[in-house]
Amino acid sequence: MTLSFTVNGAAFQLDDSRSDERLIDFLHEDLNLTGTKFCCGIGVCRACTVQVSKPPNPTPSPVISCSTTLGTLDGSDISTIESVANDGVPDAVQKAFLDNFSFQCGYCTPGFVMAARMFLDGLRAQPIPQDQIDSAMMEAIGSHICRCTGYVRYFEALKPLAIAANAGDWK
Repeated sequence: MTLSFTVNGAAFQLDDSRSDERLIDFLHEDLNLTGTKFCCGIGVCRACTVQVSKPPNPTPSPVISCSTTLGTLDGSDISTIESVANDGVPDAVQKAFLDNFSFQCGYCTPGFVMAARMFLDGLRAQPIPQDQIDSAMMEAIGSHICRCTGYVRYFEALKPLAIAANAGDWK
């Protein structure tokens, strides 16, 4: 039997003997996609967040790649931080984080970017009352750990994008 999934649009088929391998290890060792960061190794810090869509639910969700096995991803579409920039040009989230000096070392940033993008896509698809944006942002990225800057600048960078996405103006 085989496991089938895509990573950043490229299709992969693996022998199911690899079912217990962690996604982060596959990304780093097999694909040399090292933008997704390994930090705590137990799914707490969220630096290793990637986007996964799996039928029958086409809505992408954040997945912690350090504690997710390949066997659980059969049939999934996986997107990593490497899929975000377009020909080296940062997307709106990356640009907002850069413009707002949201990070110092940047180790946690890929996880923040991936979670923020899914949050904004969700707002665009299903707007919420304006007064709930702060709490929705907290739910989307508040559990991500940054040891350098705190979180104020991440939230300041994301809020204008969230307001725009909620109004249908993002992307």
